[in-house]
Parts: sequence; structure tokens; C-alpha cells
Amino acid sequence: MIKTAVARRYAQALFELLDQPNIEATRETLTGLALTIKDSASLRHVVASPAFSMEDKIAVLTELGGRFRCPPVGKAFLAQLVKKNRIGFLSEIAEAFAKLVDESKGTQPVTVTSTTVLSAAEQNQFKTRLRDTLKRQVEVTFQTDASYLAGVRIQIGSAVVDSTVSGRLKDIQGLLTRD
Repeated sequence: MIKTAVARRYAQALFELLDQPNIEATRETLTGLALTIKDSASLRHVVASPAFSMEDKIAVLTELGGRFRCPPVGKAFLAQLVKKNRIGFLSEIAEAFAKLVDESKGTQPVTVTSTTVLSAAEQNQFKTRLRDTLKRQVEVTFQTDASYLAGVRIQIGSAVVDSTVSGRLKDIQGLLTRD
């Protein structure tokens, strides 16, 4: 809970510092860096280890930020995270920042997961129905997961609509094993 509150404050501060043209580039940078750190054990070690100086950590993150086309304000922000020992919150900050960007654009991120790849027509139909239902612009990400067996799982923020076979089986299992 504390980590989330700190992440929101940092994300809000960064959002307020940026001008409109740099917001999307910064979003991509934060998301990309968070994923890179998550996927790279050696990078996690460099960022977390006291064996590396603050300057070394800042140099590594600034270089990576440059590869993601990070604006100067974003690079200064990354340096500040290192100085304040908050770089471990980068994933949560990236999430909170993305939410702020979506709110400012008036869009709602939605994830649709199906067992097979949906055709372009089906994807357009989902986008249209979601936009009409939510009465706002949607940014839909389509994923596949064969373990669902059949059906679709839609995630809108923290709300999940699960009409997959595996989801229904889990619901039935829960009913049958409940005391």
C-alpha cells in the first residue's frame, strides 16, 4: 500500500513536469525500463547493489533511457529516483504514470485475452462494443492464452469479466469445495 502511494506521488510529480509532446515518450520509457529491469537479473543487481556508485547507476539508467528516446526531464527524473533510493518502485511508478496519461487522454485501457488470435473484424467489433459500453475511448490490448480452452477474458482496470471455460470450471470448483 505504501509503495503504491509513493509511486502515485512520483508519477504525479513527473506528469506535472512534462509538456504534452513528451508525455507519451516518457510513458514508453518508464514502461520499457520497468520491463527491462524485470527481465534482466544483472540490471536488477546493478540498480539494487550498494557495490555500484550512485553515478554508475544513474549513467546506466540514463543510457537505457536514451535508447527508449526519453526526454531530458525523464532522465533527470530517473536520476532523482536513484538519488532518493526509489528506483525499486519504477514498475509501480510506470503503472501509475500510464494511468495518469490514460485519464488525461480520456481513454480506458482494456485487455482482451482469448484462446486463439482474433481476426481484425472481431477485434474491431470488441473495440466498438467496449467503447459503446464504457462510453469513452478504449485502448485495447489483445492477447492469447491457450490454457483458457475457449471463451474470452476481459480486464478493465481491476474489474475482470471471465467467460472462459477454465474460468467457469474454477467457479464451479469453488462452489463445490465451499463449506
